[in-house]
Amino acid sequence: MKAILLAGGKGTRLRPLTVHTPKPIVPIFNRAFLYYQIDQLRQIPEIDEVILSLNYQPRRIEEIVGDGAALGIKIRYVVEPIPLGTAGAVRYAGESLTDSVLVFNGDVLTQVDLPAVLRLHRERQARATIVLTPVDNPSAYGLVETDPEGNVRRFLEKPTADEITCNTINAGIYVLEPETFDRIPEGTTWSIERSYFPSLIERGERFVAHVGDGYWIDIGTPAKYRQVHRDVMDGRFAAPPFDGAGPGTTWIAPDARVEDGAEIVGPCFVDEGAVVKTGAKILPYAVIGRQCHVEEGATVEDAIVWANGWIGREAVVRQAILGRQCHIGRSASIGGGVVLGDKTVITDYSSLRLSPEFR
Repeated sequence: MKAILLAGGKGTRLRPLTVHTPKPIVPIFNRAFLYYQIDQLRQIPEIDEVILSLNYQPRRIEEIVGDGAALGIKIRYVVEPIPLGTAGAVRYAGESLTDSVLVFNGDVLTQVDLPAVLRLHRERQARATIVLTPVDNPSAYGLVETDPEGNVRRFLEKPTADEITCNTINAGIYVLEPETFDRIPEGTTWSIERSYFPSLIERGERFVAHVGDGYWIDIGTPAKYRQVHRDVMDGRFAAPPFDGAGPGTTWIAPDARVEDGAEIVGPCFVDEGAVVKTGAKILPYAVIGRQCHVEEGATVEDAIVWANGWIGREAVVRQAILGRQCHIGRSASIGGGVVLGDKTVITDYSSLRLSPEFR
């Protein structure tokens, strides 16, 4: 059995972080996001190959992921000649497939019971199975409505209050039968949500839903990206290096150097080769990347600093994300949802905050 990961998007909502780092390899702590998705695919032992459907900076992704040997599963790369949309990408990547295929949206981090999803698909002899997840605020999403037997009946795009009939949304995980791919126009941008799935309903084909109650998040915005790190540290999503750890855990790499007099308050993460100087404060939900340097008296709290960053003396970084090799000058203050791209330099005594309407 094969799995297709739709990883061709440009990650525009995460810019400027994704200008030089495609979204599939954006780090969650010290691992590429893509690795967490592959961890979930291992729930189904019969998956013997993962097909990465790519379009944006495919070489960067292949450099990091390789052939999958280090991950214990074969990786195959399929690069779209042009952006083909979610359905077009599935057809292009799955052209030669004959068995049921598991499809994962490239934005989704989840702990859904995939064997149960595949079991349902086979028991119902479905042409397609979609995973749904319940949400607290249905008006903010497009909804997927099912009947009492779990058959998908319709999709409701951003419904008004009087149109809301359910609270389940598309979780971005599907089991599909390749013989249905011929309805997707070849070489054309085509949406799985707006075109392929409605075709199943219109033709009366068996299209069923599995409602998952496990963890689910779309990491595609800076706020959600920071939320994932908090959720891992708090144990809401079980993943290394915090899986099995208790609340408030501080994870410090063995070769990181934390000087006497530095204050470390968990939960937080300090990666390999990092230096935290005397008087610096690493406070809850701080993520300090590989080879970062936090100077005397600096404070990092509820913020993510990618590799090779420099936080100057007495600087404060709160509720922010810093790309690789950022330099924050002495006594500078960064916060309020700010996102800095790679190699950004903030000069001494500067203050930078994002206005509330842009967070």
